[in-house]
Amino acid sequence: MHLPSLTDDREPVRCPGGLYVVATPIGNLEDITLRAIKTLNGVDLIAAEDTRHTARLLSHYRIRTPLISCHEHNEHQRTPELIDKIRSGASVALVSDAGTPSVSDPGYRLVRAAVEHGLDIFPIPGVSAAITGLCASGLPTDAFVFLGFPPKKKGKRIDLLASLAAESRTLVFYESPRRVAGFLDEISSVMGDRSAVLAREMTKLHEEFIRGTLSEIRVVLADRPEVKGECTLMVDGAAAAVPISDADLVHALRDALAQPGAHLSGLSKTFAKQYRLPRKTVYEMALTIQKETDTSA
Repeated sequence: MHLPSLTDDREPVRCPGGLYVVATPIGNLEDITLRAIKTLNGVDLIAAEDTRHTARLLSHYRIRTPLISCHEHNEHQRTPELIDKIRSGASVALVSDAGTPSVSDPGYRLVRAAVEHGLDIFPIPGVSAAITGLCASGLPTDAFVFLGFPPKKKGKRIDLLASLAAESRTLVFYESPRRVAGFLDEISSVMGDRSAVLAREMTKLHEEFIRGTLSEIRVVLADRPEVKGECTLMVDGAAAAVPISDADLVHALRDALAQPGAHLSGLSKTFAKQYRLPRKTVYEMALTIQKETDTSA
């Protein structure tokens, strides 16, 4: 099915029935595509994360399409209603407060239901905070991992970070301004003091990119009474593992085990991550060294 082309007609050109996933600006209202404006003008209904927020965007572009709410608290109930409308021939645009719907925003359930019902889905591409921040970060962009918002519980955040410690691709997170400073500390404690970029208020008047190591960014934030604006954090991936021979590994483990307070389990985990080796293999090697040391003593 083909979408209507852009025209200069005053009257909106009605969009064919289906679900239109429309990206909207993350700050600057000019960061919207002509196709997005035409689509929002031409659909029968706009399902918005926050109707008041979206109403301001529509007013700016003189779009009078009716709005209905579809957010994380009502998406489960709203989805069947919207699916029925689309199945009856209606065209519905899905928008979030900022950026691309269903990317760390509501919309997944509705899109999934449209897929399951065999309905037409049209992506109307545009701004995404993750891509906007990444392209200006100066960190490697050939491969990256988008993690969205980290878990709110500290234990789950630490587990997530530990699972990513050996990831060589650039890591991209969203985080609230209230929690971002503590999150920087947690990343440093688990992954080390890596290079990173914190993007704040992107495309807005007070846009800022804070570059440096995690600890340097943390110092910058510590000098401020509070952090404001939505934050996108990009962290350099793990450096490539340095190959190590069995003999060198044994020597390194023996030296580490000789240090006061050394723990077999902790050392095994650290060496396994550092050299990208199976933890069980390193543990068994360290256990053998420890037994030999105890016997000789």
